[in-house]
Amino acid sequence: MLNRIRALFQENDPGDDRHRLEAAAAALLVEAARTDDTISAAERERILDVTRRHFHLSEEEAQDLLSAAVFDTEGASPYYRYVTVINDHCPPDKRLWIIEMLWEVAYADGELNDLEANLLRRIGGLLHVSDVERGAARKRVLARLGLPDDSGL
Repeated sequence: MLNRIRALFQENDPGDDRHRLEAAAAALLVEAARTDDTISAAERERILDVTRRHFHLSEEEAQDLLSAAVFDTEGASPYYRYVTVINDHCPPDKRLWIIEMLWEVAYADGELNDLEANLLRRIGGLLHVSDVERGAARKRVLARLGLPDDSGL
């Protein structure tokens, strides 16, 4: 399965849109987790949790997806290509799910740092998700995680 997922980052097979969308989303989640140059255990668990929930994956499939995303995003990451996959395969009114997943990863350690907030703003803009929608998604995630609203961001 890991080889199949890695291939999704590289191939241009129009028949596998759902899997490419999952791979692109996982790569963006890894990018959010890696803003401080490391992926903490809490961030890793949160990525596994949100991908299992959102994509209805088994534990093994979520692990494979995360491993492939980590492998694919090592070094200088061109996250624009992942955003392009999402924009190409997901209608504008359906893109908020990735923002919510990104907020969950950003808040995995219970707080949001400036690099994470900046990344969420950039990705939100690239996905054509308004600041209002992005802010509402952040508040839903904070409520779901039981965290206080840090309203400064």
